[in-house]
Amino acid sequence: MSQLKKGALLNYINIILTNIVGIVLTPFIISKLGDGEFGLYTLIGSIVGYISVLDFGLNNTIIRFVSKYRAEKDRIGEENFLATSMLIYAVISVVVILAGIICYYNLESIFENSLTNTEIDKAKIMFAILILNLAISLPGGAFNGICFGLEQFVFPKVIGIVRYLLRTIVVVAILLLGGKAISLVVIDTVFNVLIILINIIYVFKKLKVKIKLHQLEKRLIKEIFGFSVWIFVAALVSQFQWKAGQMVLGLLTNTTIVAIFGVGIMLGTYYGAFSHAISGVFLPKATQMAVAKSDGKALTDMMIKIGRISFVALLYILGAFGLFGKQFVFLWVGETYYDAYWIALIIMLAYTPPLVQAFGHSILEAKNKLSYKVITYLICIGLGTILGGFLVKEFGAIGMISGSTIGWIIGQIILNVYYTKVIGININRFFKELMHKLLVAFAFVVLIGVAIYFIPGNGWFNFLLKCILYSIVFVVVIFYKGIHKHEQDLFITPIKSLKK
Repeated sequence: MSQLKKGALLNYINIILTNIVGIVLTPFIISKLGDGEFGLYTLIGSIVGYISVLDFGLNNTIIRFVSKYRAEKDRIGEENFLATSMLIYAVISVVVILAGIICYYNLESIFENSLTNTEIDKAKIMFAILILNLAISLPGGAFNGICFGLEQFVFPKVIGIVRYLLRTIVVVAILLLGGKAISLVVIDTVFNVLIILINIIYVFKKLKVKIKLHQLEKRLIKEIFGFSVWIFVAALVSQFQWKAGQMVLGLLTNTTIVAIFGVGIMLGTYYGAFSHAISGVFLPKATQMAVAKSDGKALTDMMIKIGRISFVALLYILGAFGLFGKQFVFLWVGETYYDAYWIALIIMLAYTPPLVQAFGHSILEAKNKLSYKVITYLICIGLGTILGGFLVKEFGAIGMISGSTIGWIIGQIILNVYYTKVIGININRFFKELMHKLLVAFAFVVLIGVAIYFIPGNGWFNFLLKCILYSIVFVVVIFYKGIHKHEQDLFITPIKSLKK
């Protein structure tokens, strides 16, 4: 099995594990921290998320440039590029610490009307630790980028899975011993440092990568920032997309509503993670296609191939959550979090089109044409966030997410025009072939799912029974009536390999 296939498979294992553990762990964390402190933990994480974009997109830049230098067999250029990147990262870490210091001394004035004095004191401690974590993690993440750029996905993915399992065990133990939100921040920092050290050893010892500054070239620095600046703005848009709502609610409401919104966002991001498990390993492939100057038809073919596989995973989750999600949320975190179901469902519906087109984003990165997308999204999601802020007073957290997603949908429609006119991707053909057979088969699954929904009962056993029946129906109908023969083989081949 190739590194690409293993990488995608490990991504799915990681995501399934993350989702299962997250689903099990979240109500436990909420019960130990309380709604208010959990909301505070979520809020501070969202603020640090904005500072994290000071990475300036260098991690993805490393993936792209390492792939490019390897494709061109230019080892000297690769060594010099990596050394230059590390120098840039050193400067960024200093900037992050300075930005963190400024924010730290202004937290009290920012949240004086929505947080208590005790909450502000806790917020400052968590914020300081997270800034230190971030200053270390940003340059440390470069070594993951090197692995991915060389299409070595297995080791970093396995290490990530092990890290998550160990982190989960430690979190449970600390909370049982009476630890609070600050303890969780300390745990994450310690694990991040350990993983970075392991990745550094792997890159130098196993992959034999060298980082050597042959000469400090202004041209190279300009080229790096010319590519990464738009990834940076894209990351800023991503933070807007997920974190702006939490900030607005933190300013206008209270930590309990922030907690409800945070749970809905978390469920929505879990949904997107299943698609990224496939598309996330294709940036090197997109770079190779861009270097080879593949035409619009070849790019469309690849986008359809990846998009349909993503679409199957997304339809499964969307159908299950739409039918049984409300029952799940009530059982999982209680009726207080009722709005979290609707927040997550709105995100899932709006998120589906951009997720199945994720390879298009990789192509834009590889061709260094992200500027149009990020400017479009920045404007549309920014306006959507403003709209959401106006809707908060009337509709609360639901109004916030509704405004954000309206801007998001408009941005995606505009982007599709760009894909067609500039990149040469045939969007009409993409959606036609994406939905071929799948949409009709899924409609049939939903009809049967509605019947399953009416099975009487409310407990966990009833919920699991419904999910198992739905899953059986989905797999059988989609496999035999929704996907093509070559797509069936993609699922059958790994099973046969495991049997051997």
